Amino acid sequence: MVRAMIIARSMKTSLLLAAVAIATPLAMGSPALAQPSGQLETLPLGQYRCSVPGSAAGQAWVPVPGMDFVIGNASSYTAASGSGTYLATARTVTFTRGPMKGAKFARRMASILQKYGDDGQLSRVRCVREGPAR
Repeated sequence: MVRAMIIARSMKTSLLLAAVAIATPLAMGSPALAQPSGQLETLPLGQYRCSVPGSAAGQAWVPVPGMDFVIGNASSYTAASGSGTYLATARTVTFTRGPMKGAKFARRMASILQKYGDDGQLSRVRCVREGPAR
């Protein structure tokens, strides 16, 4: 009798914990596993220059001051204001630590990234790998 009560209590506790684990992310309005989809990758190493489209009457691309960065080993980067890490999949790159934390880019090609704006839409800013790190 006592053993049956202990087992029943243990099952109730397990069910309650499972329900809380499922309900918490749903109540917060986010998916239960908020992880990027796709296989994790790294970016080609080197200097990335960021710019916006220019005009036919002037420069083809206009540099964005302070946005350039260098991709290093082990999913790391260095920018003018410090260094950090990023997370890349085949389709997106998200800067997870450092001065660019929270910046998200769409991968257009292996070495071309297009920045998402604060509204979640693609912006005009693109960053292109120029070559090896200097």
